[in-house]
Amino acid sequence: MPQLLHNLHSYSIQDAFCNDPESAFASGSSGLWTQLFILSKFPELIDTLFIIVHKKPLIFLHWYHHITVLLYCWYGYISSAPTGLFFVVMNYGVHAVMYGYYFLMASNMKPKWVKGAFITVAQIGQMIAGVAITMTSFYYYGTEGCFIKRENNLAAFLMYGSYLLLFCQFFFKRYYLPKKSRGKGKKA
Repeated sequence: MPQLLHNLHSYSIQDAFCNDPESAFASGSSGLWTQLFILSKFPELIDTLFIIVHKKPLIFLHWYHHITVLLYCWYGYISSAPTGLFFVVMNYGVHAVMYGYYFLMASNMKPKWVKGAFITVAQIGQMIAGVAITMTSFYYYGTEGCFIKRENNLAAFLMYGSYLLLFCQFFFKRYYLPKKSRGKGKKA
């Protein structure tokens, strides 16, 4: 986050979106944190393993999200996506809150005032920001000296757009549908 704030303060918005990632954030300590972020996508798959081991239902959103994030992060990293720092900061922030919440739940220490819906709202906010960032990238794509690659940006848009739809669907089903109607229409 400090690097992103520095970039947003020191450069124009266009430069923050378009600069060569190597000089903007992919070296030094921010480069290390970016690499650790990319590597963190593998342990996130353990989340899926816990669901399977505890014989809880594994919803499409969960496994789709974890697999596609892993693939996109590696693709974005090797293709030097200039918007990568935006995505890394958003994801680190939401995951810090989410996994902190899960830890408190697992430890039976969750504060009563914290609702699970808050986590889903934070995730939906991340997806809205991801779509907005990719739309902004489409605006700057093709300008002189811009390092945005069309294929990478299209992949980011499809990923964040599909997540936005799936997380909104999950939120509606989980928090607005009566419990009795949540399972209707499902086949065994």
